[in-house]
This record gives sequence, structure tokens and C-alpha cells, in this order.
Amino acid sequence: MRFFTAGESHGPMLTAILEGMPAGLPFDMEDIDRDLSRRQQGYGSGGRMQIEKDKVRVTGGVMNGMTTGSPISLIVENRDFKNWRERDITPITTPRPGHADLTGAIKYGYRELRLSLERASARETTMRVAVGAICKRFLAEFGIEIVGYVSQLGDVVAQLPSDPDYRALYEAAETNDVRCPDPEAAEAMHAAIRQVKIDKDTLGGIFEVVALNVPPGLGSHVQFDRKLDAKLVAAMVSIQAMKGAEIGHAFKQAGLPGSQVHDEIDVDEKGAIHRRTNRAGGLEGGITTGDPIVVRVAMKPISTMLRGADSVNLATGEADRTAYERSDFCALPRAVPIGESMMAIVLADALLEKLGGDSIEEMKPRFDALRGNRLADVPMDNVEWRFGYE
Repeated sequence: MRFFTAGESHGPMLTAILEGMPAGLPFDMEDIDRDLSRRQQGYGSGGRMQIEKDKVRVTGGVMNGMTTGSPISLIVENRDFKNWRERDITPITTPRPGHADLTGAIKYGYRELRLSLERASARETTMRVAVGAICKRFLAEFGIEIVGYVSQLGDVVAQLPSDPDYRALYEAAETNDVRCPDPEAAEAMHAAIRQVKIDKDTLGGIFEVVALNVPPGLGSHVQFDRKLDAKLVAAMVSIQAMKGAEIGHAFKQAGLPGSQVHDEIDVDEKGAIHRRTNRAGGLEGGITTGDPIVVRVAMKPISTMLRGADSVNLATGEADRTAYERSDFCALPRAVPIGESMMAIVLADALLEKLGGDSIEEMKPRFDALRGNRLADVPMDNVEWRFGYE
């Protein structure tokens, strides 16, 4: 399965093509529009979200409410385009530190930095969310659910339980506009964003995305590019302004002894195998364990600041301050559904690889027959053997 997006931040529309989705998946555009709406909501967002009212239009791959197995084409119109259609564009020649302005110009030879800005903008994630909503719907056919929430904003850290009910955390987070499940931390996050507005600055933070009811055995350890943890981390840091991702609390665990990191294994009287903890974040050796997959993602403060930043005017060669263009003060709450979507895309692809088949009808019996965490599913010969290489 693969997808592509096209379009610019202030262009007429955004487009996505999703290839590889099987036939027979019930399709409801409200599922997509719901997540598109979630992506637009969050305290600290800028004025652009007051203009756009994102609604998806499907132009291929879905007939009579079902996917056909053909590529699915999606369009979202940019309402703000009407404000730019007849406008003479003022050149941008002073690059913002932290943005793709300068690096894009170096790579592609642009003589105007807006050409970098327009495609590098996080407006592109609209279509990732649209594609991700379809993948969420596909995963739901097999009982798999993806949830997300903010765990840290700036220096405000939410107090989360050590053995969390992830579904409950998600539901609590969706009740407030910073998407934090800890009410006290949510209030402090509001205060931090209010202050950063006064300071004409920006804030980032950390959000967590969790996949529930994922079967064991997805992914692989046999090649670097088939490891599911590698795919998930790559997908998360591909999101604009994301600078790091970890499976579980990987960086904290780096400072601990192995006895405090690894998940010890038990078997019950019925032959079911389970891990006492989920410190591995649902992945071992690039393969799912059957426990919740937990990915934590670090978002930097976005680079467009009302206060500006020191830079160089590339047209004059003189020192200059960056100019402000409408943007968020804190986009972290809005990043949560984007992270959910990227996880859904990666897991949908992994499940399709595991099951094969061209239709949902073909896949469901194969899903039911997957090996699980049961002694009966992993019989051991327990006899000596040799490699046999010459």
C-alpha cells in the first residue's frame, strides 16, 4: 500500500491518491471529515483554521459506498485560495531558521522562498489525515483502534498512570482543546500557550499515539526496512516540525539496567503467553508483540514566530529579521490526529502485507487464522540440528 499527496498551502486544492486498499471496505466520508475537523481544532492555532472548513471529496476508487480495490483519489479545497488568486505575491527573500525556506532553495534552486514554504507547510497533512482515516476504517474491520493525546507541552508534563487505560486517556484528552488527559496539566498548558502569545513566541511538546488490539507477528526482523518500529519512527518524524520519536520510553530506558527494561514472560494454565509489562512499547525485534504499540513523538516549536528571528536577506546579503506570516503559536494539539493517521497508514500496510488478498472478504478468515501468543501456536521440536552450510 502506498499514498501520495500534492498541492500547496495556498493553492486551489490538496490531493491524495491511496493505492492498495482492498475492495469491499465500507466507506463513509463522515469518517474522514471527522478527523479533518479534529486536525483543525486546538488551543494555540492561528487564523488560518478560522478560514478553512475542510471537507473531503472522493473522485475515484469508491462506488456505492464501498472501496473497489482501485486507487482512491481524494480532494480537499483550500478556501483561502480565493484570497490569493489575484494577488501579486511579494517575494520572500529572508529565510526562517528552522523552516525549509533556505534548504529548499539550495536543493531546488528557487529564486523565491515561498516556493519552499508552500509545499513544506503542514497544510499538506490535511491529506495525510484523510488517507489515515481510511486506514483507520480498514483496521477497525479487524478490531484495531488507534488513539492519541498530548503528554507534554513546553515544560508542562502530564501525570499519566504507569499502567494506563489508553482508551480512557484518549476520551479524557478529547474533552479539552489541548488534548491532554490530565486536567491539571491541561490548565497549565493553557497558561503556557497564553504566555507564549504574549511573548510572540512558539511552543512544542510531546504527544503519544497508541494502537490497541494489534495482533502479534506484524513487521519483520529480517531486513532493516521491514522492521515495523523503524517504519513507525520514520513515519512520525516525516510530519512537519517533528524532530524525534521513540517506541515506549526508549530514551529513559537507555539509562536503566536491563532488569528494569525488558518485559518478562509468563504462561497461564490455558497455554496463553503474556508479558508482565509493556516496556517494549508493543514491538520486539521490529515485530509486534500483541501488546499496545506506544509511540511518543517530539515536536519542536514551529519556526514562524511573531517576534521574528535573526537571519539574512538573500537578495541583499544583509542581516535581517524574518517577517511573520499567519501561523500557530502552538500546533501540538492539532498534531495528535496527524500522528494517529501516520500510525494507521503504517499498520494498515503491515496488516495487508501479512494477510494478502484483494478484498476484505478474503482477509478476514486469514486474520482469524493468524498465530497468536499461545503455546499451541509456537510448537518447538527441541532436537539438536546443524546449520548445514558448506
